[in-house]
Amino acid sequence: MTVDYARLQSQFETLADTDSDALAMSANFVALIYSEMPDINWLGLYVTRGNELVLGPFQGLPACIRIPFGQGVCGTAAQEAVTQRVADVHVFEDHIACDLASNSELVVPLIDYRGVIGVLDIDSPLTGRFSAEDQAGVEALCASFVRRLSPDASAGYGFI
Repeated sequence: MTVDYARLQSQFETLADTDSDALAMSANFVALIYSEMPDINWLGLYVTRGNELVLGPFQGLPACIRIPFGQGVCGTAAQEAVTQRVADVHVFEDHIACDLASNSELVVPLIDYRGVIGVLDIDSPLTGRFSAEDQAGVEALCASFVRRLSPDASAGYGFI
């Protein structure tokens, strides 16, 4: 089953128009994608705090709270500022297993004028779950999310 990323983008924009609070927008962003993307078991935000990622809004089982930059799929995405699409997490060196049911992962860094402010992490119990189309669609959603966090960069981000 493919995801209609154009429709998902439109739904996110409609939600984001209702309130600009960063925490509320983050929670709805995560819930929206989780509800529309099949065959995933965890989806959430990790927020940059110094040289580590700290758990933010998510859907799924309880997760790792802190991930150092450079460790695991999330930490690698944050350190390199590059999306990580991993077909089989069990062959990814230094993978951090927060949920043993996860077999593939897509992690998109959230980047603004300051650098990486966090990552969106998506896990699936299916090996090879994420396609290039998924990566492009989620990257576009993340870019919109980051733009919506604060239209005026001097205003700050609050939660993120």
